Amino acid sequence: MEIIRSGDSVHEIDSDLIVVPVFKGETADSGVLATLDRLTEGWVRSALASGEASGERDKSALLHWRAGALARRVALFGVGDLDGSNLLALQRAGGSILLTFTSAAVKSIAFVLRGSIDSASAARAIVEGAVLSQLDYSIYRPNGPPRPKCDRFIIASERSVDGLEGAIETARILADATNFARSMGNEPANVMTPVEMARRSKEMAEREALEFEELDEDEMKRLGMGALLAVSRGSAEPARLIVLGYKPREAASSGMIALVGKGLTFDSGGISIKPAEEMDEMKFDMCGGAAVAGAMMAIARLKPKVGVLGLIASSENLPSGRAYKPGDVLRSYSGKTIEVINTDAEGRLILADAISYAIGRGATHIVDTATLTGACVVALGEVRAAVMGNNPGLVADLIKAGAECGERLWEMPLDREYGELIRSDIADMKNSGGRIASAITAAMFLKQFAGSVPWAHIDIAGTAWLTKAKPYMAKGATGFGVRTLTGFVLNRAAGRSA
Repeated sequence: MEIIRSGDSVHEIDSDLIVVPVFKGETADSGVLATLDRLTEGWVRSALASGEASGERDKSALLHWRAGALARRVALFGVGDLDGSNLLALQRAGGSILLTFTSAAVKSIAFVLRGSIDSASAARAIVEGAVLSQLDYSIYRPNGPPRPKCDRFIIASERSVDGLEGAIETARILADATNFARSMGNEPANVMTPVEMARRSKEMAEREALEFEELDEDEMKRLGMGALLAVSRGSAEPARLIVLGYKPREAASSGMIALVGKGLTFDSGGISIKPAEEMDEMKFDMCGGAAVAGAMMAIARLKPKVGVLGLIASSENLPSGRAYKPGDVLRSYSGKTIEVINTDAEGRLILADAISYAIGRGATHIVDTATLTGACVVALGEVRAAVMGNNPGLVADLIKAGAECGERLWEMPLDREYGELIRSDIADMKNSGGRIASAITAAMFLKQFAGSVPWAHIDIAGTAWLTKAKPYMAKGATGFGVRTLTGFVLNRAAGRSA
């Protein structure tokens, strides 16, 4: 989809459709609405007065319009009480507009920035939502009805807006990278194996000039990654540790940020097998790893002045005669020993070895992201992801980066007492503390491997995929985390801390 900026007046914009946002309680007495009302011979005023159009969110009214204008249609689109700071609502409006109006007859759409949303940050949010809306979930329905795609999306603002072109380009990069992660997440597990995840990551790395390494099971065994390999043992599909590296030509500091993702391409629960209901959704258990791959793609294009290491620990978790079992004791890459209580608490095991490996590679800050616990879904639903860490500044920076892109995070505690729940009688720790505070104890487990390195954990179990389509996005993987991780890295490189 081509995305351009236009400074033309509303009647001079060349597109199939012009979309004009309407705020709650607005009338056609001034500005763009008054201009449109004159051009449409009173239609705008009439539509608002009758209730056919209003500022109610997502309510729209469409007019086929030829009164001396290049565009053939104009739509009034309700955006509620929006102001320029509500970036998530703006993103969703951008997606809803394209999904609502794109058709065989409408292939180019112009959105008019006006009022409180005539800014670079508003344009970025709207463009992100528009691009995200274009990814379809039905990738294996070749004979299904094709969904119309928008060929050209125009951001129109008559006044000069500082940074508008840069914001549009940044939005395109971030949304494309998010869609890359979503496309990986939407693949079925028989396609998106650990080896395939590594192959697609390598293909992306070569395209974006990132460094790439791939540790196979022999190399991981040589290194002593007993936690990651234990999870993989029950599957015929071999595990992979995927390493992506970004090195700027000139760095603002000597530090290196590590982004670590859980790439569990299918999770049956292993010997502690999950219920059959909704187990198909466990193909999405690699969405944290996909988010890291997407973030590295965006980072390569946006070129922050800080080194970044992306690690994706990828495996399957299946039951078999070789599978690891409750009661086993594993020796991790760090040397710490782990008593296995529940084989469905596997994500923290593969992340533990990846976090230790990141430290060995020189990481000075670590952020991991994972679809880690059902408890996080119970606590926060599909609205927010949980964030926890050993460094308040790092956690605050992640929350800030999430707020700037519409990916909302909520900090949960890591008080020392929670560590008692994973204390083991025969090993350094247990991999599960039971149902009580289980999202927190999962993070507490990972904290043991971060040591003194500033570290934070983002649990995206509730936000990584949609079970039903939304007006602004298809069902399936959401790519949650790509823009937060990228924004965090960009802010750090620029010295913009919370």
